[in-house]
Amino acid sequence: MDAEREAAVTYAEHPAGAPMRGRGLHVLLGVLLLAMFLGGLDQTIVSTTLPTVAAELHGAENLAWVVTAYMLASTAFTPLWGKLGDQYGRKNLFLLSIVIFLAGSALCGMARNMPQLVAFRALQGVGGAGLMVLSTAIMTALVSPRERGRYQGIFGANFAASNVLGPLLGGFFVEVGWRWVFYINLPLGVLALIVIHRVLPRDTRYRRQEIDYAGMALLGAATVCLVLIATWGGTRYPWTSPVIWALAAGAVLSGLAWYASARRAREPVLPLRLFTARAFLVPAAVAFCLGVVMFCVMIYLPLFMQVVKGYSPLASGMLLPAVAAAVVASVGGGRLVTRYGRYKAYPIGGMALAAAGLLLLGRVDRDTGGLHLNAALVLVGFGLGAVVQVLITAAQNAVPYRDLGVATSGVTWFRSIGGAFGVAAFGALYNARLAGNIDRIAAGGGVPPGFAAQEAAEDPELVEALPGPVRTQFLDAFSEAIQTVVLWLAPVALVAALLALAVHEVPLRGLARAGPDLGEGAGAAPTFRSSRQEVAGRLSRLALRDAGAREMYMLLGAIADVHLPPGSMWALSRIAEEGSVSSAELARQAEVSVERGRPYVEQLVRAGYVVRRDGRLEITDAGRATVERLYEARGRALALHLAGWAPEERRELAALLSDLSRDSLDVPADLRVRAGR
Repeated sequence: MDAEREAAVTYAEHPAGAPMRGRGLHVLLGVLLLAMFLGGLDQTIVSTTLPTVAAELHGAENLAWVVTAYMLASTAFTPLWGKLGDQYGRKNLFLLSIVIFLAGSALCGMARNMPQLVAFRALQGVGGAGLMVLSTAIMTALVSPRERGRYQGIFGANFAASNVLGPLLGGFFVEVGWRWVFYINLPLGVLALIVIHRVLPRDTRYRRQEIDYAGMALLGAATVCLVLIATWGGTRYPWTSPVIWALAAGAVLSGLAWYASARRAREPVLPLRLFTARAFLVPAAVAFCLGVVMFCVMIYLPLFMQVVKGYSPLASGMLLPAVAAAVVASVGGGRLVTRYGRYKAYPIGGMALAAAGLLLLGRVDRDTGGLHLNAALVLVGFGLGAVVQVLITAAQNAVPYRDLGVATSGVTWFRSIGGAFGVAAFGALYNARLAGNIDRIAAGGGVPPGFAAQEAAEDPELVEALPGPVRTQFLDAFSEAIQTVVLWLAPVALVAALLALAVHEVPLRGLARAGPDLGEGAGAAPTFRSSRQEVAGRLSRLALRDAGAREMYMLLGAIADVHLPPGSMWALSRIAEEGSVSSAELARQAEVSVERGRPYVEQLVRAGYVVRRDGRLEITDAGRATVERLYEARGRALALHLAGWAPEERRELAALLSDLSRDSLDVPADLRVRAGR
């Protein structure tokens, strides 16, 4: 309750939408991190539960849809939540998204058959999209411009952790009961619901949005039709059946209607001009292939490890070699791109390396040793990790400012759709191959009397009860079906490597040097940010990187013709911000003693920038004019990162530079230039 009162008071003391401070802010940010963690977790947590779910619900042919339904719903509703939040306020919509997510989670836990589970997973995905998009948007409104880069990094790392821990936690909860994979969301989600309702201030400043409802619906309909064709074609229905033809017609008509809608819409969800820009098309195509490979490996490898190798769900979720390699490659590759400014080689080499790892995985069977398996996992993980973030950098680096936001969200959208399409299509391949293998075993006459061979495809646990030789045949049937999937993924990775040859590499913009965003680089979750929001996050990270550095203050002093030591410049900016402050308070903020800071304050007094009045330090007109020169110099330095986008001609960028230039001189305590050092 103390945090609630502090948050309300803090917000009341500032204009609508102003940054918050204090313990109330930390409580809110903690809850937002929890909400985003839950939304991201449910993309991957079910991967290690699928064999157990298939055994209980008897629906192995629809197993891929447990993942696909969540991903499709999340992808379709991500831009809608973002735009509605800007237009109608984020608090109530965030509460609604939590309620939808909790309802979907509860219903998933109570599902009695596979169609129910798939439908409820889609509902859960609708809410999950709101959790991920709105939590980030609320965070940016709560913290100061200077702090946004830091917290954006924390939120990105949090989302990356949710994707990494998903399979492991899924395996843990299966040991208790697979329904707890969904039930665990309920107490955590209710906690988030209560805190957000009581502590988060209500939005009082909205921005009208042009929402492309028709475009979102038509694009979603075309996508669902294509995924259903990939799932059912040649398996449940012949390719020439009326159902497949109807789905194909639906996909074509929806696509044409979307094209007509996008031509008329003021702010289409995917502007048509992006599809004529090589700078976007190539990264988007590579991202699609990346999504196919990444999520199929995430789904079918735990299936292999549980069914064929006999690992427990918990052990099959610990794909640590692949995860560790992906993290190292993503972080390391991002830093190398930032340092050297070259990025084309990463998607080419990364996807080629992933293809080599997939070929090795395609030779893994029930007798394969751990060294072979781990080596293949490292190759795949390292290859995929080297590509994920670089594709976004390539698109952002080459498009004009107006397309920066939609290019970023477009690349992650294609990656997400690739994941959904790949899981569905390769799920159909897996089911068809497994059914054929089991039919051959049954035709050979080695199945015990009364054993329904086809039921083994839906319930792998039945295989455990078979006699040794027959059980070996069935395990080989599962192994061969998964091998087929993995081997067909290798050409997809090679196609991505060939496509990456066409990536248009141009000199790296200043913003691209902000480094990788772990949130964008994790999983297949789409993002939604406007061009201004994209610039704000990256520019904030760049400002944070050199904020408080002695060299920065010395450079600003030279540009602004201010001849003061860094400690004095910092003190002057703080006194200007406060208007009047005591020496003790100023020393506390600088984390030094009053005695150590006094020489720097004395220089300000002698220069006429500050006066002492009634035991307090007050800024003078000359001091305020000097601080404004420092702010202007800082703004010009930050504007260099926006070269080519004419920030002086764009009101939103000029305002952003003004905010950051003032805010970045009041640096966090751990980076502050301390007087006397």
